Amino acid sequence: MTDPTDAKGFAIFETPIGACGIAWGPRGITGLQLPETTAQGTRTRLRRRWAGAIETPPPAGVQRAIDRVLALLAGEAVDLGDIPLDLEAAPDFHRKVYEVARTIPPGQTMTYGEIAKKLGAPHESREVGQALGRNPVAIIVPCHRVLGADGKMGGFSANGGVATKRRILEIEGASAVGAGPLFDRLK
Repeated sequence: MTDPTDAKGFAIFETPIGACGIAWGPRGITGLQLPETTAQGTRTRLRRRWAGAIETPPPAGVQRAIDRVLALLAGEAVDLGDIPLDLEAAPDFHRKVYEVARTIPPGQTMTYGEIAKKLGAPHESREVGQALGRNPVAIIVPCHRVLGADGKMGGFSANGGVATKRRILEIEGASAVGAGPLFDRLK
């Protein structure tokens, strides 16, 4: 991904959903910031969340990750599961949740409860939701693909909340977005 001597860095990049940011360190991607209201807002949020990271052009491995995120957000069915991440700062349970979430293909969804069952903790769907709410690498760890048991969106901690989650799922062509309880309130 990067040369082990590289300093921690970050970059801002434009996407179909707005200006995103990406942060990295010597062992991989440490963060992907979904858009704030403005690119400067995204930059400010990145600087606050990854203090000490320097804004710099991304090294080749990080640029490849950005290109793949852009392809996904352009509607291509791109699997981001092999992008190297550095989630050492995350609690062990969160890392396990993120590993399961990374197995959800573009355009597909899973419930919080299904992830909890896969982890051997079937009564911990709330904890799964809390872990996903603290996901530092949204999109790469596709927390937007995780729904409530009733097919409802559940929460989404990014700017724009559930509307952002719905937009990403629409771009991916997720069938869960097109019918059922997600649109009941629109009738």
